[in-house]
Amino acid sequence: MKYSFITHSAEETIALAEKIGKLLKAGDCIAYYGDLGAGKTTFTRGLAMGLGLPDMVSSPTFAIVNEYHGKGKISLYHFDMYRIGNSDELETTGFYDYPMDESVFAVEWSENIEDAFPENVIRINISGAGDDIRKITIETIEGDERFDNTGN
Repeated sequence: MKYSFITHSAEETIALAEKIGKLLKAGDCIAYYGDLGAGKTTFTRGLAMGLGLPDMVSSPTFAIVNEYHGKGKISLYHFDMYRIGNSDELETTGFYDYPMDESVFAVEWSENIEDAFPENVIRINISGAGDDIRKITIETIEGDERFDNTGN
């Protein structure tokens, strides 16, 4: 299933992501694609809000992973794989030590570790279309219709 959206500001991007976040469940893995500054961290901010997490999301560029936990909520693990060359290097990051089945993963620079994702990965491509305008495409496996009524 493929869904496309256009947002016109960071606030609209966050609002769309918040809707998506409300539909996520433990075990979901988000694979982000998009250039530097495309809005991946901004989108993750909205996901966290949709998941009911209170933390302020920031880029995991230097930490490789940022963790966001809420009381009785699903945790969000936000990874940045920019410095990882391929999935063989994941072992050194601790990636496999995080509880994917019990949480949501959001992974920036996913193309670097494409073969490490589960079959049901949710792919989100974010691209700039001028100024603050973003084209956001969400691709899920066949049969995953959670995002059918997301709308803008």
